[in-house]
Amino acid sequence: MNADLAHIDTWLFDLDNTLYPAESGFMGDVERRMTDFVMKVAGLPRDEAFALQKTYLAEHGLTLGGLMKHHGVAPADFHALFHDLPLDVLAHDAGLLAALERLPGRRLIFTNADEIHAVRVLDHLKLDHLFDEVFHIHSFGFAPKPDPVGFARMIAAHDMDPATTAFFEDSERNLKPAFDLGMTTVLVGAHARASTAPFVHHRTHKLAPFLAGARLKEAA
Repeated sequence: MNADLAHIDTWLFDLDNTLYPAESGFMGDVERRMTDFVMKVAGLPRDEAFALQKTYLAEHGLTLGGLMKHHGVAPADFHALFHDLPLDVLAHDAGLLAALERLPGRRLIFTNADEIHAVRVLDHLKLDHLFDEVFHIHSFGFAPKPDPVGFARMIAAHDMDPATTAFFEDSERNLKPAFDLGMTTVLVGAHARASTAPFVHHRTHKLAPFLAGARLKEAA
């Protein structure tokens, strides 16, 4: 059945692996560079550096949090690793563009990446003109998803009403604080259908057909 989103007027989207499919492999390129950096900073062989990277991700919401706390890494140095990544694996999706265009109200990006990365990806996907603002890791003071503090800062910054906000994410755990706040939560990706999390309202493999088929608020 098509999702009933007629109560939504603020559309909040994660960026990576949400506005493009995880199957593109792009985040694999990001992860490889991240592991290389952890190897260098921590002086570890690759397998141990990868394990440490995942530990920091689990404990701090993102690898950068652990690198900042335990190794004194400057955020700018870390984010610069990804600013020249080739984007050719990310394909423009005309269907997604059309589906996003029909959404009434505000469209926002909520990402743990930095602004430069977000702008590069949105521009490459030809979706940049559809979003009012990018709320990135610097915007919410390095309190990354799923930290409720980051959500609170975003809501305050944009005067959002969670009851009329839908949040689209590929990471299940990042939907929990949104659900707790009263947002409508949508899990996106090949893994979504298998989710049994009670804090996920809707699940879809592909974002474009889900949005295209959703029931929306009628124009005034």
